Amino acid sequence: MNTEKYIFKSERLGFRNWRFSDFEELVKMNSDPEVMEYFPSTLSEKETENLLERLIKHYDDYGYTYFAIEILKTGELIGFIGLAYQTYETEFSPATDIGWRLKKSAWGKGYATEGAKRCLEYAFNELKINKVFSVCTIDNSKSENVMNKIGMTKKGEFDHPCLKNHPKYEKCLWYEIMQ
Repeated sequence: MNTEKYIFKSERLGFRNWRFSDFEELVKMNSDPEVMEYFPSTLSEKETENLLERLIKHYDDYGYTYFAIEILKTGELIGFIGLAYQTYETEFSPATDIGWRLKKSAWGKGYATEGAKRCLEYAFNELKINKVFSVCTIDNSKSENVMNKIGMTKKGEFDHPCLKNHPKYEKCLWYEIMQ
């Protein structure tokens, strides 16, 4: 396995920028209703193409993104874990967010927690970011569990400004961690 392609690694995961060759795997993940349970809808091929372009551009602009995640042993792409600079209007932004989305076959193996911990180390030690936040819908207990496991502190609830047209998803939790 060519591990030179990774920006950084954790024990089991490699973190890299996205490639257009990742498109088909990203489409599969984003079109899975279970993966997208806490989002207003699954993503179409066009929406996933736009997302892929944004992820690549975000890395070019900021030096980080929601990184493509591969299992080191196999090279299998299992989703994303990473960082994004968010500018939507809240009391805690603009700031850097940490987030994750993994395909179902990668669930329940500790990858989100392992990867998020490693991303926080990268944010604090390499990127010199001193504060990171994370959000999820109020009923997304799996993501909230990851936030707790990586040492984040619950700061409260808020109405997500990007989800105003989706009342079922608008109420979100906000977590934060400082270096």
